[in-house]
Amino acid sequence: MANTSRRSFLQTVAVTSAAFSIPRIAISQQNWEVYTVAGTGLAGYEYEGRQGLIATETPVNNPYGVVIGPGDDLYFCEVDTGRTRRLNLTTNRLTTIAGNGETGYIHESRRPLETSFNAPHEIRWDEQGNLYIVERDSHSVRRIAAQTGLVTTLAGNGEPGDGGDGRSAVLSQLNRPHSIAFDSNGNLLICDIGNHRLRIVERETGIIRTLSGTGERIRPPDAAPLEGTPLFGPRSIDTDPSGNAYLVLREGNAIYQVDIEGNRLQRIAGTGEQGYTGDGGPAINCTFNGPKGIAYSRQDHCLYIVDTENHVIRRMSLATGIIDTVLGNGERGDGPDGDPLNCMTDRPHGVCVHESIVYVTDSESHRVRAISGLM
Repeated sequence: MANTSRRSFLQTVAVTSAAFSIPRIAISQQNWEVYTVAGTGLAGYEYEGRQGLIATETPVNNPYGVVIGPGDDLYFCEVDTGRTRRLNLTTNRLTTIAGNGETGYIHESRRPLETSFNAPHEIRWDEQGNLYIVERDSHSVRRIAAQTGLVTTLAGNGEPGDGGDGRSAVLSQLNRPHSIAFDSNGNLLICDIGNHRLRIVERETGIIRTLSGTGERIRPPDAAPLEGTPLFGPRSIDTDPSGNAYLVLREGNAIYQVDIEGNRLQRIAGTGEQGYTGDGGPAINCTFNGPKGIAYSRQDHCLYIVDTENHVIRRMSLATGIIDTVLGNGERGDGPDGDPLNCMTDRPHGVCVHESIVYVTDSESHRVRAISGLM
């Protein structure tokens, strides 16, 4: 990344080496199986250079958000170090693409690897290959430009607060934002959890406004208009190609479907009570314990929900409404790999789905795990 001025950010993160040809692990699709794809179980960092190190032999540190990005590689952010890491799923090599390992807020920078990021919770890529990072402790959303590597602030001014609706997002204030996603029109959705609001930044204008939430710590009704309805702990969000968003309420222990165009909010999972019940039945009747992540999978039309304080990943079929557990046994621990339902996890936070494989950041086990055979 030191040669950023001579190479675009997107080209830099997509560098691969033909010298490494470690094959992806081939696993039968007849049985569920979980395996580690990055991390050793110990928190740490080793300088990997441009060619990277073998991911399963390289420590990672409290991984949170995880997504598929350019080159169909897996990207995740580390909340404690501020780094964003890239895992080449073909070579199994791990590199760092942003973050210097120090926490802090810099309004603008031209060198992503020399830039401090402050408790990033999630990352997203847009269609142009720009990387977006939501920083909890800098109360902002940052963008790294694909062509130049320029790091700028897209939303929030670095100070906690609740204001700026109707103005440019860079002049607004957020309060400990946790999650971001793009809707079907390319607008950016922000879970402004400290303000108990869901914010939206218009793609064409850069204007921010509140989509839902009043700032009150009140559980929303089962169904209501978006505007003027309270949200209790909007923690994580993902979208589908049909224009729906799926919102996790951490304190509310529930999942809501958000119809942005139709201006409607509908509870689809979780009673609002804290617990770990309901597998094998309707998700509307189940209970969660501090859920903190979600991913929509178009491959099986399911939601994968990170039920963090239960230390499990759960799957809700949008076709049938049935929920089940696909990783974890409800106990806190580190593995073992193999049978997903016998593999303990330690406060997982992130999840994404790619080519019928579910990737999970097992945060306090300091691993990224993959589950195959579910679809």
